[in-house]
Amino acid sequence: MRTTTKSGRKRRILAAAVVTAILVGGAGAAYAYWTNTGSGTGSATTGTNVPITINQSTVVTALAPGLAAQTLSGTFTNTNSGPVYVASVTVSIGTITGGGPTCEATDYVLTNGTMTVNAQVPAGTGVGSWTGATIAFNNKAGENQNDCKNAVVALVYTSN
Repeated sequence: MRTTTKSGRKRRILAAAVVTAILVGGAGAAYAYWTNTGSGTGSATTGTNVPITINQSTVVTALAPGLAAQTLSGTFTNTNSGPVYVASVTVSIGTITGGGPTCEATDYVLTNGTMTVNAQVPAGTGVGSWTGATIAFNNKAGENQNDCKNAVVALVYTSN
């Protein structure tokens, strides 16, 4: 039979205590946190934009009976921070000033008044382009159209 010395017994007791401490400490570490669930909220917003300005870049002058139609074209001013999509530009005749009292919108002819753009217009001034409509003087047969001399025809542009 083997006899155990006092120092050998102390070592075994110390080793058993260390193993026990590791096991108990490890088990405590495994459960040393709280479990939980939670929830929260947040948000995101979208911006908006402001209308663009349609600029006529062609200069239309000297409309008169029997002269050829003149093409209308131009650019855009987009003051938004990013591009905007323009499907088309439409032109119509607005007020007529400077002529006589009988000069009216029917004394002028707009052709292709809706012009297809189908493009994104970048932010900036003088950007993008549109073209295609024409304006001419309507030479009404048998009618004195002297009241349209020196008239100024306001053209109204809209986009969508």
